Amino acid sequence: MVPFAAFVCPSPLVPDRAVATILVVEDEPTVCELAAEALLDEGYRVLTAADAWEAEAILARESVDLLFTDIDLARNTDGLSLARCARRLSPSLPVVYTSGGRASLPPCEAVPGSVFVPKPYRPSQLVALTQDVLRATLLHAV
Repeated sequence: MVPFAAFVCPSPLVPDRAVATILVVEDEPTVCELAAEALLDEGYRVLTAADAWEAEAILARESVDLLFTDIDLARNTDGLSLARCARRLSPSLPVVYTSGGRASLPPCEAVPGSVFVPKPYRPSQLVALTQDVLRATLLHAV
C-alpha cells in the first residue's frame, strides 16, 4: 500500500487549529481505505501505512496529531511497538489502537493514555473517537 496524504478544509469540530493530521496504520487495504475515507470526509488530513516500518518512516518526516493503528500488522510488525516508537518521537502523541483479534487491550501493553477500539467498528465511531481524543489533547495542552 502506498501512503497517501489528502489536504481538505479544516473541520469545525477542531476549532482554532490547523487541520489535524491522522496516521492510519492498517494492513488490510479495504479497512484502511474505509477508515481513511471516514476521516477525510470530516476534514482531517490522513496519512496511511500498511505496516510499522512504513509508519515509522512517515513519523520521522511528518507532523502527526494522532496515531490510529491496528495491533497486528504486515511484515511481522505490530502497532504496540509502533506506538512506543512514536511516543519516543512525540511523547504526547495521542494513540488509538484497534484489533479484530482482541476484545480489549490491557493497560500494561499500551502506551499511557491510549485508547482501544475493537473491530469491527463503524466509521462514525472512529470519527467520534478521533474528535474526542483530539479535543481531550487540546484541553490538556492548555
